[in-house]
Amino acid sequence: MFKKILIANRGEIACRVIKTAKKLAIATVAVYSDADRDALHVKMADEAVHIGPAQSNQSYIVIAKILDAVRATGADAVHPGYGFLSENANFAEALKAEGVAFIGPPPVAIEAMGDKITSKKIAASAGVSTVPGHMGLIADADEALRIAGSIGYPVMIKASAGGGGKGMRIAWNDSEAREGFQSSKNEAKASFGDDRIFIEKFVTQPRHIEIQVLGDQHGNLVYLGERECSIQRRNQKVIEEAPSPFLDAATRKAMGEQAVALAKAVGYFSAGTVEFIVDQDKKFYFLEMNTRLQVEHPVTELITGIDLVEEMIRVAAGERLRLAQQDVKLNGWAIESRLYAEDPYRSFLPSIGRLSRYRPPVEGARDDGTVVRNDTGVFEGGEISMYYDPMIAKLCSWAPDRLSAIDAMAQALDDFEVEGIGHNLPFLSAVMEHPRFREGRLTTAFIAEEYPDGFGGVEPSPEDVRLLAAVAAHVHLCGERRNVRISGALANRQRAVGEGWVVTLPEHELAVKLCEQDGGSLVEFADGSTLSVTSDWLPGMSHAIFAVRATRMGVKVSPANSAFRLRWRGIDVLAYVRSPRVAELARLMPQKLPPDTSKMLLCPMPGVVTSIAVQAGDQVEAGQALATVEAMKMENVLRAERRGVVARIAAAAGASLAVDELIMEFE
Repeated sequence: MFKKILIANRGEIACRVIKTAKKLAIATVAVYSDADRDALHVKMADEAVHIGPAQSNQSYIVIAKILDAVRATGADAVHPGYGFLSENANFAEALKAEGVAFIGPPPVAIEAMGDKITSKKIAASAGVSTVPGHMGLIADADEALRIAGSIGYPVMIKASAGGGGKGMRIAWNDSEAREGFQSSKNEAKASFGDDRIFIEKFVTQPRHIEIQVLGDQHGNLVYLGERECSIQRRNQKVIEEAPSPFLDAATRKAMGEQAVALAKAVGYFSAGTVEFIVDQDKKFYFLEMNTRLQVEHPVTELITGIDLVEEMIRVAAGERLRLAQQDVKLNGWAIESRLYAEDPYRSFLPSIGRLSRYRPPVEGARDDGTVVRNDTGVFEGGEISMYYDPMIAKLCSWAPDRLSAIDAMAQALDDFEVEGIGHNLPFLSAVMEHPRFREGRLTTAFIAEEYPDGFGGVEPSPEDVRLLAAVAAHVHLCGERRNVRISGALANRQRAVGEGWVVTLPEHELAVKLCEQDGGSLVEFADGSTLSVTSDWLPGMSHAIFAVRATRMGVKVSPANSAFRLRWRGIDVLAYVRSPRVAELARLMPQKLPPDTSKMLLCPMPGVVTSIAVQAGDQVEAGQALATVEAMKMENVLRAERRGVVARIAAAAGASLAVDELIMEFE
């Protein structure tokens, strides 16, 4: 077994590998860039080596710098994680030349499967069903348009190297194909150092289902079931689960056997994933093979009980697999939610900054038999950088059945506190409550179809309004009880807590009668119905568990001037608790109008302006590209909302801008 492993990666996956290495009593080495000097993976490792500037193309994907770190520390093996150099055959070869083990597949398999064009040809020859497309490299945008036209729209424009949704665009017409080709090349070059592009037919209404394979260096290969990865946004997975609610045993077996056949065709060993798209008739087509550990590997671990990182290490050390196909058993259901540093209320644009509060839910088994797991690479007070992927954590839940796993996830999301940056917790909570998701009616178009205008928050149902009103009333009563206990008051001048109050939420106003009861509160509504509330909440607590009748509610509570901001299940509301007279006066107050920014193009996220497409005096049409901003390795094209004339350009290419900083003005 290895004595020291260097992890050629960062963030949560580096932390994940370190945990298993420690379990195996193997020393670990972290590498870090300028931006990651104080990162969690650096603190967790036994040693750490600085490898360069923040930009990944000057640090994490520079093979020479990783090799220098290997030599300096005497590491006898390297785990590449995912992304960066994980699917770089030259890196694996370089390690082999150094006499250092690569904890992953052989270079020949990486090269064959890492190139999506070559991999499709190999898959076809191995008897694996493939999607129609152009398997040759594409020189320029004009050729891309000709190929797309011959295949027939819609088409998927994809980077031949890499993965993770980078360098991928769906085009429905010539204009989108031309623009998508260039954006895909740019992203692929920045993320993987390889800008080769190919085009294939985009199958509409598909499911994205992948098979986990595991093999050793002695010819043994097994598949560990499937993962459903259809909940995606911009080709980036958001929620995964295992097993799939769609597959039957026969389809699972067929997909698994084809995945193993493909792996055997390239002499594969270690962990790998064969991705398929599956249509409504359960016909499946090979998409690509990821020759590395997948981001969503925890859900497979939760339903199989197999530590994939440990198996990768053992295989790299020459050990045989410790299980055969008949030993693989799928137990229960697991869900993974990717917590991203992106603002769902701003079209999911990246968000950067300091985590002023980061409190994940408690991990481990719960009293109801469910399990919560959180793989993360950040900590409270840490910085979310603009240079890397926006993922903060992978929150996972396990339960004996799918609906119980979803409910456990919803509860865990309620209990997850993140402040200081924009994040997608509200959106993840909304998906857990969505009827279509709960029914398992999924496609890769789920988010686009169910949230066509973006995510604007969750509109509370009448029952949700009553529950949140009861929570607000209880919180208010706790504060009032504290206020009347102020010391030093004259005996005959003590304040009394009133019973009659008005709880105001957006579009709702509820008169309530409020009184103490059994250490909690009893909230009586105007129609005579009541809700009892108990909680350990105290003034100053930002999160607490509220038992409202039989409903357990993990609610985030924060003061907002004279209101309480309540967040629960994707709902985010301001709740005012006022006396009847104050509520009457509040109705007369005018609403403050937001500032008029209709003649401005503001930067929607922190990022770097990579190009300005217009000049002062230019007339622009609705939908015309105005500027491009890059953040977290993704290019974002900003377009004109309406016809107009550019009055002034306020930012130049290369400028680093904050959220809502001015880019240009219109007449």
